[in-house]
Amino acid sequence: MSKVKIKFCGLFREKDIEYVNELNPDYIGFVFAKSKRQVSIKQAIKLKSKLNTNIKAVGVFVNEDIEKVLEIIDKNIIDIVQLHGNESEEYIKTIKERSTKEVIKAIKVNCFEDIEVWKDSCADYLLLDNGQGTGKTFNWNNIKNLNRPFFLAGGLNLENINEAILKVKPMAIDISSGIETNGVKDFEKMKEVIKIVGR
Repeated sequence: MSKVKIKFCGLFREKDIEYVNELNPDYIGFVFAKSKRQVSIKQAIKLKSKLNTNIKAVGVFVNEDIEKVLEIIDKNIIDIVQLHGNESEEYIKTIKERSTKEVIKAIKVNCFEDIEVWKDSCADYLLLDNGQGTGKTFNWNNIKNLNRPFFLAGGLNLENINEAILKVKPMAIDISSGIETNGVKDFEKMKEVIKIVGR
């Protein structure tokens, strides 16, 4: 089995970029949606310029005007688009038709049927979550027979990521508040995630 990939989401400080450049996760996330971790286009350009080129930058959007998403894509700030709202399959198709970027579609999982609806989506990956950054897990038993690569998010932390990987077998884990102390990224916690996942 290939190693589980790691995404550290919600980076907004230059210090965060220094941390990930040292730790080398597979992905990092810039949140363009309204959030305590939100970054402006200007901030994201500056942060991306300092990011190691082997780390993929994911742009997180929630029901954003599609032209704004495409504008950010055109500025080469992000490598992957993550849609975390009520975006339709048509919205995803438009992004894929008008850019070369991969798309991650986040799904709020309350029950097995929530995943079933999206299992044949044209998105490159699904991201299974409990909602928008609430820091709580969802019932992992709802993930059944999903024969496509997916990210697991929602309440992951140092105490539960090993169990999550063994039980759910995601392609990647997506962690944000679980690597923070007092609302900012904590290098020691990030380092521990890398160690637990087995880098």
